[in-house]
Amino acid sequence: MASSSKAAAFAALLFSLLVTYGSCTRPVNFNESDFTADPNWEAARATWYGAPTGAGPDDDGGACGFKNVNLPPFSAMTSCGNEPLFKDGKGCGSCYQIRCTNHAACSGNPETVIITDMNYYPVAKYHFDLSGTAFGAMAKPGRNDELRHAGIIDIQFKRVPCNYPGQKVTFHVEEGSNAVYLAVLVEFEDGDGDVVQVDLMEANSGSWTPMRESWGSIWRLDSNHRLQAPFSVRITNESGRMLVANQVIPANWVPNTYYRSIIQY
Repeated sequence: MASSSKAAAFAALLFSLLVTYGSCTRPVNFNESDFTADPNWEAARATWYGAPTGAGPDDDGGACGFKNVNLPPFSAMTSCGNEPLFKDGKGCGSCYQIRCTNHAACSGNPETVIITDMNYYPVAKYHFDLSGTAFGAMAKPGRNDELRHAGIIDIQFKRVPCNYPGQKVTFHVEEGSNAVYLAVLVEFEDGDGDVVQVDLMEANSGSWTPMRESWGSIWRLDSNHRLQAPFSVRITNESGRMLVANQVIPANWVPNTYYRSIIQY
């Protein structure tokens, strides 16, 4: 009886911690979920963090470097991913359909979320630490809060193409960029949704220089000479498809500025 009481107390404490302090970095022990019988879906577990109807991080960003993820086109439908999903940053921007079916408040309908943040301590082999908005979106109408109070739930997921209607691939020149150092955030890629390589071409150079992954979806070039703008940018997605944004960053570029291309997968 004593050990049963201790187990119940521990479970209650764990639930309280997840609901009250849920975050992408809170460690808990786990047993892996089994794979589903449906070959198109895999098993995962989901938690949530931040405000119940928020986008996750308090700054509406995350470990991928995306900004204002509370606004369209992300619209707070975001998630931290553990390493098989985050992929050391190369999973940033990947889109997944998720659904839950084993809780009375689950609708069973698929919802699409975007990986925008990193999860250090998973509760399953695949762990989506969702924004409060995304977690609640899996609920039946009017039962969002009931589902969020479940804490940890089993879900199913599958990779799907990203689709940003009306958006083109966008480049944000990061704060701190200067004449010999350029850091660029790449976002809003349809299809795979992620970028595995970025290359830069300076004005009149005729050759591509590989950029290095800085963190998340931010790529950088540390140069030993004064960089000559305008810059063309070539991106490669996980499927190996390349796109070139010719002279997308103009000669008069400034840091902390978005430059929208005319290209899209």
